[in-house]
Amino acid sequence: MRPKIAVITGPTATGKTRLGITLAARLNGEIVSADSMQIYRGMDIGTAKPTSEELAAAPHHLIDVADPWEEWSVSRYVEAADAAIADILARGKLPIVVGGTGLYIDSLVRGVEFSERSEADEICRAELEGRYDEIGGEAMLTELGQIDPERAKKLHPADKKRIVRAMEVYLLTGETITEHDRRSAARPPKYDAAYIILDFEKREELYARIDSRVDEMVEAGLFEEVERIFSNRVSATARQAIGYKEAAAALAGEMSRDEAVELIKRESRRYAKRQLTWLRAKPDTFWIRWQGEADFELAARDSTAFLAAHGII
Repeated sequence: MRPKIAVITGPTATGKTRLGITLAARLNGEIVSADSMQIYRGMDIGTAKPTSEELAAAPHHLIDVADPWEEWSVSRYVEAADAAIADILARGKLPIVVGGTGLYIDSLVRGVEFSERSEADEICRAELEGRYDEIGGEAMLTELGQIDPERAKKLHPADKKRIVRAMEVYLLTGETITEHDRRSAARPPKYDAAYIILDFEKREELYARIDSRVDEMVEAGLFEEVERIFSNRVSATARQAIGYKEAAAALAGEMSRDEAVELIKRESRRYAKRQLTWLRAKPDTFWIRWQGEADFELAARDSTAFLAAHGII
């Protein structure tokens, strides 16, 4: 039988942390974070990381496990999350995956396998990246189209990372990335996961909550946090976090602080929209759509009933 886990996800600023802690306390559970930026120590305000009081209210895993200069890949996350879940299950408790990074959650639940990278793999990627820079995205995308036309149609010439990755997979394995993804999708998922998704009934309510959260972050010292972190070496992954890259640009004099704040709000709203698009495609999910003030007591009761009906608890 596949191991059973609960997943609490949804757009940013919808209350995932609070509901996760509430359910963990009631269901003898422990939380496994699925936030690609909360893994970094010191990146607290801009990631809406759980407070010390919240962390003390329920056991948490994969929060503050890396320094900002470390690169964390999806494969590294899945490996660490798998280990945490195995440990939680071995102690007779319920793993509750909480977060909004869809790629992390999908890769974990599906049980995506990542081979260990060799020096030859790194050389291949470096050569492909150099070739992209030399001939340009249009030309390299044309080359990909001769190998994997299905994937090439989905990519933009400026998407260097995915073009290089698609070429790399083919050169290293002899299999197109389309074939690889299709074969991976055909495998049954590793975990029996029940998804609880948080949202707001009205889109304007979600956006207003996002804007309010950004204002709260700024008031709490977001710019000061970014200045402190970015004064040292920061990984490419951490540097691209919404809130951090915009604040860093303002600190570098590339825009005003007010412009940075508005840009953070806009990018956060866009990210929420992408999260919702990903979530709507998922079957067998339980949606909680807040109307005005969030009722976490009712949400906890309804979520518990859903998990019980799904056989998770």
